[in-house]
Amino acid sequence: MNRVTRRQLLSLGLVAAALVCVMVVAIAAFLAMQVTFSNPTPNGAVPAVNCSPAPCASVQGYTLWVSSLKIEGDLVSMQVTFKNASSATHASPEDLRLIDSNLHSSSLVTDSPGCRIWNRHEFSNGATFGPTNVCFRVTATAPPLILRWSPDFGLVCCQADIKLS
Repeated sequence: MNRVTRRQLLSLGLVAAALVCVMVVAIAAFLAMQVTFSNPTPNGAVPAVNCSPAPCASVQGYTLWVSSLKIEGDLVSMQVTFKNASSATHASPEDLRLIDSNLHSSSLVTDSPGCRIWNRHEFSNGATFGPTNVCFRVTATAPPLILRWSPDFGLVCCQADIKLS
């Protein structure tokens, strides 16, 4: 009986070790496949590349433009326009965050006039959406303000940081 128990324990131990190895490889692959469209600049912002007029970002044929930037107290408002010529299927408010100079990250706010949340917008290849007004609350308005855009291309993809000021 001891031999069977030892064999079973050894088998279970080998299976557990194999599962741990598979998980480590999967996590490493996940992290390696994440592409961050960022430039190692001192402020962490990415200059506009493959799109104009700036400020904008283009990720795999999916473009976001920012216009009408306003800063009033701790409220930052702007208009965003999307053009999709990629495999992405939608634009979503959850894809946008504003990073202030204190590295505070904020999501969209709706508690001020002109600030509204918009629903996820489904669109086909080549379609545009916007301009739509978006607002964020910040802890500091000193430059740089960075709009972080994380478009949804499936399980793993990318983000773009757009320097606003």
